[in-house]
Amino acid sequence: MESIYILIPIAMIFVIIGIALFFWSVHSNQFKDLDREAVNILIDEDIHPPSKKKKN
Repeated sequence: MESIYILIPIAMIFVIIGIALFFWSVHSNQFKDLDREAVNILIDEDIHPPSKKKKN
């Protein structure tokens, strides 16, 4: 029973830290453009097309 007196404040500290990190990420625009990164994986960034080798 005495351990609960230690675990509850520790859990509350973790919750406060989690909420603070969430508000920090929202404030620093981490969630502003979620669609761009989802589309970036589909874009092929090859500048030069593959060269065609002549058969001898």
